[in-house]
Amino acid sequence: MQSVDISTTAAGAPSLPVKSAWRTIRSYILWQHERGTLHYDIMVTLILIFVFFSPRVVNFNDKPRPLNPHPTGVLVSPDGAGGLVYQIDGSGVSPGDDAVLRSELLRVIEPISGDVAIVRYEIVSDGKGKVQGYRVWVKRK
Repeated sequence: MQSVDISTTAAGAPSLPVKSAWRTIRSYILWQHERGTLHYDIMVTLILIFVFFSPRVVNFNDKPRPLNPHPTGVLVSPDGAGGLVYQIDGSGVSPGDDAVLRSELLRVIEPISGDVAIVRYEIVSDGKGKVQGYRVWVKRK
């Protein structure tokens, strides 16, 4: 019977424990283990650790935009042409010229639906001419 000395391998060739470790890592990457085995449980545990602890370590910059809803009543309905119609209570908007009024209307609408552009608006008034609200047609940018 011949004996081979494993410690005298060729220069640069990895020893057996290193080959075994790389083989195990490769089998993890290629997901070669059956359910219910120790290696499968280790892979699942590593994935769960990544999912639950990576947001604490890595900043993914996925915070939602802070929502500051306007205290006035806003009713949203589709306009039939792919846009939206907002009916805004007049008490939440301070009157002014066209540019000021548009910026006030956008200040109420943008926290609800994001970045939009006003197509047109009309003033809703009562019989005495007092402003009750605004009807605003918008399109998403």
